[in-house]
Parts: sequence; structure tokens; C-alpha cells
Amino acid sequence: MITVSLTHCLLLCLVVAAAAAASSNITTDQQALLALKDHIIYYPTSLLAHNWTSNTSVCTWIGITCDANSHRVTTLDISQFNLQGTIPPQLGNLSSLTTLNLSHNKLSGSVPSSIYTMHTLKFLDFTDNQLSGSVSSFVFNMSSILFNNLSGAIPKEIGNLTRLKRIYLGDNKLHGEIPHEIANLRNLEDLELGMNNLVGVLPAPIFNMSTLKVLSLISNSLSGSLPSRIDLSLPTVEVLNLALNRFFGTIRSSITNASKLTVLELGGNTFSGFIPNTIGNLRNIEWLSVAYDYLKSSTSKLSFLSSLANCKKLRSLNLNGNPLDGILPSSIGNLSMSLKTLLIANCSIIGNIPQAISNLSNLLTLVLERNKLTGPIPITFGRLQKLQGLYLASNKLVGSFPDELCHLGRLAELVILDNRLSGSIPSCLSNLTSLRSLYLESNRFTSVIPSTFWSLKDILFFDISSNFLVGPLSLDIGNLKVLLEISLSKNNLSGDIPATIGGLKGLQFMDLAYNRLEGPIPESFGDLTSLEVLNLSNNKISGSIPTSMEKLFYLRDLNLSFNKLEVQPCKVSKPRTEHKSRKKILLIVIVLPLSIALTIAITLALKSKLIECGKRSTVLSNDSILSSQATLRRFSYLELLQATNNFAENNIIGRGGFGSVYGARLEDGMKIAIKVFHRQCASALKSFEAECEVLKNIRHRNLIKVISSCSNDDFKALVLEYMSNGSLGDWLHVLEYMSTDEIFVGELSLKRWVNDLLPTSLVEVVDKTLLSGEEKHSAAKEQCLLSIFSLALECTMESPEKRINAKDIVTRLLKIRDTLSKRIGNLS
Repeated sequence: MITVSLTHCLLLCLVVAAAAAASSNITTDQQALLALKDHIIYYPTSLLAHNWTSNTSVCTWIGITCDANSHRVTTLDISQFNLQGTIPPQLGNLSSLTTLNLSHNKLSGSVPSSIYTMHTLKFLDFTDNQLSGSVSSFVFNMSSILFNNLSGAIPKEIGNLTRLKRIYLGDNKLHGEIPHEIANLRNLEDLELGMNNLVGVLPAPIFNMSTLKVLSLISNSLSGSLPSRIDLSLPTVEVLNLALNRFFGTIRSSITNASKLTVLELGGNTFSGFIPNTIGNLRNIEWLSVAYDYLKSSTSKLSFLSSLANCKKLRSLNLNGNPLDGILPSSIGNLSMSLKTLLIANCSIIGNIPQAISNLSNLLTLVLERNKLTGPIPITFGRLQKLQGLYLASNKLVGSFPDELCHLGRLAELVILDNRLSGSIPSCLSNLTSLRSLYLESNRFTSVIPSTFWSLKDILFFDISSNFLVGPLSLDIGNLKVLLEISLSKNNLSGDIPATIGGLKGLQFMDLAYNRLEGPIPESFGDLTSLEVLNLSNNKISGSIPTSMEKLFYLRDLNLSFNKLEVQPCKVSKPRTEHKSRKKILLIVIVLPLSIALTIAITLALKSKLIECGKRSTVLSNDSILSSQATLRRFSYLELLQATNNFAENNIIGRGGFGSVYGARLEDGMKIAIKVFHRQCASALKSFEAECEVLKNIRHRNLIKVISSCSNDDFKALVLEYMSNGSLGDWLHVLEYMSTDEIFVGELSLKRWVNDLLPTSLVEVVDKTLLSGEEKHSAAKEQCLLSIFSLALECTMESPEKRINAKDIVTRLLKIRDTLSKRIGNLS
């Protein structure tokens, strides 16, 4: 009886002790979690504030999971709560925790060292926060690591964590090389180290990790080549992403035996050779990208595309930026019906677009831009009913805009700029109610903009510049309430600018330059309060600039030049300095340009160096003319053709009566300007010879340096130094707008004012310092200045026919110089 009683007592004591220990442990967990709650400074919702309270069991709290027997906290998952705050060290007291997920919040500060001693922890996810720390602090043993904002190198000791199955350290600030020891992780299934600053050759043993299913190293500076038998060394790999690194070598055909691959991303490296024709063996592939490498096809008919017809799960194919140099085969229409994205841009593809592409009825995006495609846009494209983006820019497509494209009800972006399309823009375009971006520039479209176009009320961007459109802008332009950018420059549009354009409250960019628009700028322009860029230059716009435009606070680029605008006079606060200010303005606007011209004339008379302008590519012999980057530089016609993208319209930076000037960038990165003379015009060819003759005799710091020339029977061009600050004409036009004064009202202009005061009141026009000096020379200087002003007035004649030509200007300036020298010499 006594023995039984003692046994019962001992059992009772053990139960009481166990209960006390459990209570103590639960209290420890509660205190740790309440400490975390105290460190949270912002709760978008009140869940934690109302749910995590000391008068309820922690096992009932949101985000908490407890062990059924011990009632200890094993899981803390408060991800995606948008919490702000820091992590307290007390969190390390959750000694039974196996899963800690604080991802997708806004937690900041450093991770407490106590977290790294939680030996029971198997899963840790801190991604999408602003936490910081060093990866070298990892001294734990878990199966998954997910972190962000880490710095430092990956420690070799990571190879000791043999229980690891997943490493997610992408999008951090890790640097250095990947340690070979990672290959010791015999249970590792997922290794993601993308978007860091890792360098060096990828350790070969990593390609021998037979358990690896995911290997993602995107966007680092890693190098090396693929193993010869990646199918044997990575037999279970499903995702292989090596994009945006420095890997090189060929893509061996053995990779196509990796039958479990669903994602293969090798783009943005320097892989070369042929795309394997056996690539169709990747029967489970869903995403395939080899963009922007140096890969080719073994045949001109891109035979590897036929092989890909076996990949029935393929959803995305990206071949952009490879020198494929072939034609698109009709077999392209046999690709997977699951295909949603097809990208074959900048691949030197020639020939017509095969109609069979229309068989890919689930396509969402089709990109064939920057190739050498010819022929029309297939009318069968109308079958691509799910298409959202069609990009055919910078080819040589001809024909009209197919009405069948108007059947693409889901189309959001249509980009067919820089082709040779012609005819009218179809009125059915209004059927594309999902359209947000429309780019038709640099084609040969004619006729008027259809009235139905203005019913596309949800369009955000449209550019129909550099075509041959005529007619006025519709009053219905005001219907495009959400429009952000509009460009209709370089057409033949006419009539007044409609006042309804002021209804485009969100408009940020407007370019209507180089048309025949007339009438005043509407007062409603002041309502375009979001406008940042406005270009109305080279039209026939008249009247004054509306004062309402003072409200355009975001406007940073305004060009109203070459119109017939009347500039409102500026108010001057100090009347006594007005006359002096006018003299200074005249000095800038008239005397300064002519002084520069006089300098050129003197230089012409004193300097003479030979420039060759032969019947082949030549180099100008005057070394001082050459820029330091381009000394003794030779150019072929093909090199200039490539640098200007086939002399594309959108590369033109200036036009003249005898030719066009193209901006171009050479393969070595050097930026140049290329003046191409019109070969159809005999005067242009004479101008080329004349410019060669003039430029061989001129050296001046204010003149554009000539790098070279390129000339044959059919082509003549000068290669010039690129000037990033615009042309002299642009700057002089700016000065023209600066030259305003209260006296210039009505019919009185600056030119009229000068003309009325000369020759009797020269002193009223010029700065008195120009007439100061020895008395005996005053008459000679007055006569010189009168001659210069007379020449300046002839230079500013509004009619080009009445305006003096450049050759006569030089002759007159030389004569003025010689006369001045002779008179002063006779008086000395």
C-alpha cells in the first residue's frame, strides 16, 4: 500500500514538472512573439494587433502553427502582411521553430545573430524586404535558404550544410566566385544565385550534381562553357538559366537529351556555332531562349525550327539578336499550338513572312522587327485572334495596311514603323478598341487620317510621323482623353490646330513639326498641364504665343521655331538700360555671326591644305581637321550603311536643299554625322565638290571637323564630327526669340529698326566701343560697320530668292576686309 502511494506520488510529481516545463516553454514562445509584435511599427491591417494578445494561446494566433504534442511553436509565417519594422533578437528563442517565413514585407535593419543558432530551423524565407547582413554569418543547418539584400562572398563552409535542398540567394549583392564546395551538397535540388555580382568560371562539379532540378545563375559575370554531356551530368535538371553572363563555346547537341528540361535560358552570352537541329528532342521544353548570342542555323531555311515542331509544350521561343541569315520556312506554322510568344528580331531574316505563321492561333506576341523581310504583311494575320502585340518595324515590307489586321480585337500594340508601306490608313482601325500603342512612322502612307481613328478613346501612344498624310487635324482629337504621346511630324497636314486639343489633360509629348499647319496656337494649350515636350516648328503658325502656356509647369522642351509667330515683348524693369541692351543684342545677333563669317573669309585667304575627294573612300589629308578618334580613318559604303541602319529615316538629324544628315554610331562606339548628297540633283553633286574645296582650306575651332569622305559614281557623302548641341541655325533661332524689346510692336521688327536707322544713325545701333579708338580711323571703321550691316540685312531677307548666296557673302566680306585694311594703311 505504501509502495503504491509512493508510485502515485512520483508520477504526480513528474506530471506537475512536465506541465511546468511546458508552460515555461510556451511562455518563452509567447514572449518572443510579443517582442516581434512590439518591433512592428506599422500594420496595414489590425490582425496582429487584435489577434496576438497575451490572454489567448499562441497556438491560436494568426500565422502560428504548434506541435500537437508539445504545443511549441514550429511555424511562423506572416508573409505578405506588408509589415514595417525590425526583427528582435528574442525571435531566436523559438527553439522548436522549423519554418520561418517573413517574406514580402517591408522589414528593415539587420538580421539578429540569434536567428543563425536556431538548429531546428529547416526553412527560412526573408525575401522581398529591406533586411541586410552578410552571407558569411550563416552558421546553421537547414533545408532551404531564402534571403535578400545580402552582401559579401559565399563562404566555402556552405558545403558542410549537407541537408540543404534549396538555396534561394538571388537578387542580392553577393560577389566573388561560386565555391566548389557547393557541389558537396548531395541533396541540393534548387540552386538560385541569379542577379548578383558573381564572377569567375562556373565550377565544373556543379554540372555533376545529379540531384539538381533547378540551376539559375542569370545576370552575373560568370564564364565558362557547357559540358560535353550535360544530359548525363544533370539528368534530373528541369530549369537551366545561364542568361546574361559571359559563357562561351558551342551549344552541344547532347543538351537536347536532357529530356526533363522545361526551361532553357542561354541568352545574353557569347555562345556561337549552330543551333542544334536535334533541339526538338526537348519534348518537355516550355521556355526556350538563346537571344543575343552569336548562333547560326546550319541551313538557310532555319532547319532547327522544323525540329521544334516536336515540342508540343513550347510556350515561348526567343531567338532575338542572332545572325541566323536565312528565310522563315513555312514549317514555322507547325510549332506548338501552345506557343504564346515568338521573338525573331534582328536576326538578318530575308524573304517574305510566311502565311503559315497564322496557324499559331494562341500567339499573344509576335516580334519580327529589324530584319530584312520583304513583301506584304500577310492578310492571314487576321486569324491571330488572341494577338496582343505585333512588331514588324524596320524591315522592307511593302503594300498596303491590310484591313484584316482590324480583326485583331485584342491587339494592344501595333508597331510597323520604318517600312515601305503605302496607301491610306484604313478606317476600320477604329475596330481595334484594345489598342494602346500605334507606331506607323517612316512609311509612305498617304491621304487623310480617317475620321474613325479619333474614336480610339483608350489609345495612349501614337506616332504616324514621316509619312505623306494630308488634310487638317480633326476636332475629334479631343476624344483621346487618356493620350500620353502624339507625333504627326513630317507630313503635309494643313489647317488650324483645333482648340479641342486642350482636352488632352494627360498629354506629355506632342510633335507636329514639319507640316503646313497655320493659324494661331490655341489658348487651350494652357490646359495641357502635363505637357513636357512640345514641337510645333517648321509650320506656318502665326499670331502670338498664348499667355495661357505660362501654366505649363512641366514643360522642359519647347520648339516653336520657323513659324510666323509674333513674340510678345519682355518687360524691362530698368528703362535707362534699354538702349544699351538693344545694342548688345544687335552685337550678338548681327555683328557676331558676321564676325565669325569674316574670320572664315580670312582663314580662306590664308590657309590651304589639300583634301582628296576621289571616286572611292578616301581620308582627308589635313590631320588637324581630323578628330583624335578618327585620324586616318577610312570608311566603306557598307560601313556607313550599317551605321545608319540602311540610312533609316529616323536617323536623320538634319535636311538641306542638297542632301540629308544622318546621325550614326560606328561599331567601336564612336558617334558621327554623315552628310549624304542627293545623287539625282546635279546641283547637289556640285555642292559636294564645292564643300570639299572649301573644307580643304578651312581649319577653325568653331567649324565641324571633317573625318573622311566616301565617293563613287552613285554615292557621295562627307563623314563629319557629331555635334551633340544642335546646329548653328537652331541657336541663332533661339537668339532671334531672345531679341525682344518693348519697342518691337506692330510692324516694327529688329531688322526694320536697323534698316530705318542706317546709315545716318549708326551710333544708335552699335555698341560705342566698336567706334572707339584713334580719331583718324573713325571714318574707316564707320564705313566698315555700315558695309557689314548692309550685308547682314541682305542675309536676312525673308525670300530665299532675294537672299544673298554664301559665295557672294564671302566675296563681299573679303572686299570689306581689304577696304578697311587699305584705308587704315593709308592713314598710318
